[in-house]
Amino acid sequence: MTARIIDGKTIAAGLRGNVADAVHRLKRDRGLVPGLAVVLVGNNPASEVYVRNKTKAVTEAGMRPLDLKLPDSVSEGDLLAKIGELNADPKVNGILVQLPLPPQIDSQKVINAIAPDKDVDGFHPLNVGRNSSGSPGLVPCTPLGCVLLAKTVLPSLEGLEAVVIGRSNIVGKPLVQLLLSENATVTIAHSKTRDLAAVCARADLLVAAIGQPEFVRGHWIKPGATVIDVGINRFAGEGGESRPAGGAGKYKIVGDVCFAEAKDIAGAITPVPGGVGPMTIACLLLNTLRAACAQNGVPVPGV
Repeated sequence: MTARIIDGKTIAAGLRGNVADAVHRLKRDRGLVPGLAVVLVGNNPASEVYVRNKTKAVTEAGMRPLDLKLPDSVSEGDLLAKIGELNADPKVNGILVQLPLPPQIDSQKVINAIAPDKDVDGFHPLNVGRNSSGSPGLVPCTPLGCVLLAKTVLPSLEGLEAVVIGRSNIVGKPLVQLLLSENATVTIAHSKTRDLAAVCARADLLVAAIGQPEFVRGHWIKPGATVIDVGINRFAGEGGESRPAGGAGKYKIVGDVCFAEAKDIAGAITPVPGGVGPMTIACLLLNTLRAACAQNGVPVPGV
């Protein structure tokens, strides 16, 4: 059996197109153009690439981008003041501060300073609580993308056994809450989990989000399971060393799952690259659309 490849690029393109159509209708019918502010501190090359990609997607969707670049030396107070200005600006419907931040800045203070209704990353404690309690709110983009990808293969997640490897606040924990809201039976596994391979082998839906190249082996996977691979790792290959961004030498991009082994066992699997990554930006656009509508008291056009 060869697994069905879940084409994140195509699915994300469809979602971006739907969001663009909805933005067009908002502008035509209500004169409303959603605005997204992206704040970049310093000159991290990877962050600069991410921000460029986000700005391009925002523009293509017909939204209003606002890119703010601050020096690496900016003080925490000045950054918090800038966020306060964005919170007060009615033309800004979503605020995203690109992480990581320089060491002089407390990232959690910055996240807490963003108005919850403009927190399109879904990281504010109020949105975390809403997600945990099943209340309406903005949810993190990558977990949302994982669920949307899974549902292209599994229209209903109800009653399925799902295993999430990784307990980060960005992916693992919020994803568990989203899967619970879909009535899946969820196990969250991590570095201290005993007999991790056996835990994974129970899963109808397996999500790997641990940041270790090709960590999940093919024999860990239940035959026919759906596998969502969140990992993006620069990997040297033969020697097994991973290389940091910008490192010298040749490398390939791999996920947290050994794709070559998994594709012959899983029923469906996301590739890396081209799986979860494109969905993250598409879901950022969706969150910005939803935020703009909520702030203006209008229904979200069909997406």
